[in-house]
Amino acid sequence: MTSPWDLDRSDLAELVGDQPRYRLDQLWAGLYEKGLPPHQISTLPKALRAELEQTHPPALSPAARQETADGMTVKRLWELPGGARVESVLMHYPERSTVCISSQAGCAMACGFCATGQAGFERHLSVGEILEQVIVARAEAAPRRLSNIVFMGMGEPFANYDRVMTAVRRIIDDLEIGARKITVSTVGLVPQMRRFAEEGLQVGLAVSLHAANDELRTELVPINKRHPIDEVIAASRLYRENTGRRVSFEWAMIDGVNDRDTDARELATVAKAARAHVNLIPLNPTPGWPTVGTKPERIREFASQLERDGVNVTVRANRGTDIDAACGQLRANHEAKPVTLRPRRNTPIAE
Repeated sequence: MTSPWDLDRSDLAELVGDQPRYRLDQLWAGLYEKGLPPHQISTLPKALRAELEQTHPPALSPAARQETADGMTVKRLWELPGGARVESVLMHYPERSTVCISSQAGCAMACGFCATGQAGFERHLSVGEILEQVIVARAEAAPRRLSNIVFMGMGEPFANYDRVMTAVRRIIDDLEIGARKITVSTVGLVPQMRRFAEEGLQVGLAVSLHAANDELRTELVPINKRHPIDEVIAASRLYRENTGRRVSFEWAMIDGVNDRDTDARELATVAKAARAHVNLIPLNPTPGWPTVGTKPERIREFASQLERDGVNVTVRANRGTDIDAACGQLRANHEAKPVTLRPRRNTPIAE
């Protein structure tokens, strides 16, 4: 069985078969304009609704929900067919909302400070499973407008490249959310970054950099051994040249690891080489990772040093620390069996 949102308009046309033409319009409006599962599309005959619900039920089954005290951040844990679990985070602002969605169940990139990376990879999400996260978030955000989609949840989007790009195009075309309101994040899969630069879309690109020298970055982000920083910078420049949009370098601030003056100088060098924006991220604590996030005053100092060096920088608001908002934490805390953590090499980093 596949999710109803795995089906594009031509697929749905085949599904309704010799039904009157307007049935396709009713089905499309129910699924994509109203975001309803098949059994709730009241304009369809009961028999057709029952058939669609049997053959194409929604993929997301609620497994857990957490909400911050102010109600402005909601994290959902979903169970997929087969038992895999993924997360999405809905962040509210006064008149709009942003949703952070997953593209894989688990992740194979093995970044030790990420709860998802600690848990390992289970499977790719289908196009419909990705879209359904957006559909549900749009309904929950109402009456606010769901204005932004970020592929920064569980998984490495570019490791599931074809499905993610199909989902991106359908978010733009079928859900009518502008390309510039969508951002895809990667740890730096260079071949896919180059493909992305050739897609002809104005979708944003964020690179999880976290270190600006190869030794430290390989420890924090192991894929750096295959695609070192120079290659990531070159691919980022290609994206900028082809789209006119700057890349965002994501930098999780880890106390005593990547928040020193030397780190700021190295980051400034690579950010200027790529003409990139830098987004500093206060680190949510993650079980199994022996370090802690940088203190707020040091983050401000680090940002100021980057600005003095001519780098455009922002500090991401730290939301959801009281609800396991870091990627993978909610799932880890609801697993039936404990997650096996990778050992981390505690080699001191020389100044």
